[in-house]
Amino acid sequence: MQDSQNAGIKPASRRGFFLGAATAGVAAAAVTVLPKVVEAPVATAAPSLPPAPENGGGYSLSEHVKRYYATASA
Repeated sequence: MQDSQNAGIKPASRRGFFLGAATAGVAAAAVTVLPKVVEAPVATAAPSLPPAPENGGGYSLSEHVKRYYATASA
């Protein structure tokens, strides 16, 4: 025999409520973030570097090397 209580609609559970709330929160966050996504502008051509020495080597004190020395000495 079946109980008459099982024939109706099941009451909402707390687990289902929190799952729905979490899903709604993720969807709301996605909607607010997605319109702000903008493609990065295409990088411009790198400035021309001086030609490498004929006898080998090729070390040059560029800006990123100066920045490295400044952070490494601190």
